[in-house]
Amino acid sequence: MRYIDCFNHFFPPALWQRMQNIGGKDISKRMAGIPAIYDIGERLKLIERFQRDNDYTQVISLGMPPIEAMGDAAIASELAKLANDGLAELIAKHPKHFCGWLASLPMDSPDAARELERAFAAGACGVQIHSNVNGAPLDDARFFPVFEVAAKAGRPVFLHPSRASDMPDYKTEDKSKYEIWWTFGWPYETSTAMARLVFSGIVDRLPALKVLAHHLGAMIPYFEGRVGPGWDQLGKRTSDEDLTEVLKRLKRRPFDYFKDFYADTAVFGSRPATVCGLEFYGADRVLFASDCPFDPERGSGYIRDTIAILESLPLSAEDRDKICFRNAETLLGIAPAKSARDAA
Repeated sequence: MRYIDCFNHFFPPALWQRMQNIGGKDISKRMAGIPAIYDIGERLKLIERFQRDNDYTQVISLGMPPIEAMGDAAIASELAKLANDGLAELIAKHPKHFCGWLASLPMDSPDAARELERAFAAGACGVQIHSNVNGAPLDDARFFPVFEVAAKAGRPVFLHPSRASDMPDYKTEDKSKYEIWWTFGWPYETSTAMARLVFSGIVDRLPALKVLAHHLGAMIPYFEGRVGPGWDQLGKRTSDEDLTEVLKRLKRRPFDYFKDFYADTAVFGSRPATVCGLEFYGADRVLFASDCPFDPERGSGYIRDTIAILESLPLSAEDRDKICFRNAETLLGIAPAKSARDAA
């Protein structure tokens, strides 16, 4: 089986070194303790473990924190260039291991859309954007040119959650406890960003825009009833403004927009979550991804577990191929390669 692992993370060497030098805002000990996210030798060996049994390659993008969180606009622009040039170089040097890369942007800089154009010209097959930009929502007018460039280029936006402990769980507290900001906060972040893209009208303004929501669409599949019949009643729970006007502006039912997102299989080895997400999105809109290397084994665990889950599901051969590699080929413009079944 061919597996294109479409959403996992790596810092190219020049960027990693620069991040250490500037003392990035959130370069945590967790990142430093995961060699496969910055040591290319470790990453190549990790990939080769899975190439023994499968045709396995990765699409790489940066890990946390977001570029714009590591400094002002000038520093963020510098880091984005280092990131995009570094990832492009890695793909060129190691085509048997990496089949594509996602651009990173200095989203708080007026140069963000221009940098995306440069990255696409350099070969980026998509762009990774976080669920907020230093706390600002993605439907802020400043960011529309970025989505416009992606839609015009026919390249997808990969939506990654971003939330830290400084967003408290309760109004009476000043920080989130017990890593609730991550466990429950990140799926909320992704879902909120998706909703803002829908209700702001961005997806109506850019019908060619393709967005993949990390972690199998976050909360959306599980909350299908709220997203569907619940949001069909938008405004009935609100007394201080008329939200029924929002429904009138939209060209379709809210539920239909959420079905149009793409999603990936990176759910930390959870079979029930995988089944739920596949039921909601269908095989045409789900791409294989592991979120490497953030498992307890520092790289191999989520890849192995996600492959095992997909192999255990009663999928048709056609649907399995779509999820494992064909959807990635189509969405990201990755050159097709013959699977064992095709070769036969």
